[in-house]
Amino acid sequence: MLEIKQIEKTFNAGTVNEKKALKGLSLHLKEGDFVTVIGGNGAGKSTMLNAIAGVWPVDEGQILIDGKDVTKLPEYKRAAFLGRVFQDPMNGTAATMGIEENLALALRRGSHRTLKPGIMKNERKLYRDLLVRLGLGLEERLTSKVGLLSGGQRQALTLLMATLKKPKLLLLDEHTAALDPQTARKVLELTNEMVTEQGLTALMVTHNMNDAIHIGNRLIMMNDGQIIYDVSGEEKKHLTVDDLLKKFAEASGGQFANDRMMLSK
Repeated sequence: MLEIKQIEKTFNAGTVNEKKALKGLSLHLKEGDFVTVIGGNGAGKSTMLNAIAGVWPVDEGQILIDGKDVTKLPEYKRAAFLGRVFQDPMNGTAATMGIEENLALALRRGSHRTLKPGIMKNERKLYRDLLVRLGLGLEERLTSKVGLLSGGQRQALTLLMATLKKPKLLLLDEHTAALDPQTARKVLELTNEMVTEQGLTALMVTHNMNDAIHIGNRLIMMNDGQIIYDVSGEEKKHLTVDDLLKKFAEASGGQFANDRMMLSK
């Protein structure tokens, strides 16, 4: 479902601020893979997700989604088959629009716009049924402005919007990092349910090593713009946080340095 071939990305090339963010990165995801991504600060995790989403072009290499070469496609064209949830709950939704209006936009992603009514009666039932499963009472607030929702409510709604059309690939960029622990756990549980039930292919960047171990069927560790560890199956199931720290030291030749991730052990 996703094939990344030797992609390179350098920011501020030729200046004193030059940063090689991705260095010949390659990755292959089969349909239905749920891959968690960990790594220290500046490892290239979010840069990789931005490269897949087309936020900016890569310098070298190739990106294919479901066999289609998207390397040269602009971001708005890739949006038709990608779902994405950001770290900031303020991203991914239109704050001044109602809940049902946001869901209507998500439902029409990749479709041609018409002059028909924006929201049909049968759609409202669909939205209400979908919101019920979130367990946040949003099904009774269809016309409420999204900007009035809490961070957790907004992130849960964004997740619902991102998966509404069953994207070819779901990108989750530390989407629970800005939430309090209880709300983060709820959103993470919803994520796992939605990805598993729909058989989605997903990449989830996380700073929580325990979550990375216990969620999904595969884990990759990044450092200095490259993948230094890739584990799946039974080996992943038996991993511990200490195992990950040892693997990082072995592969990178240094100690893991990320206070936020160390505190989430």
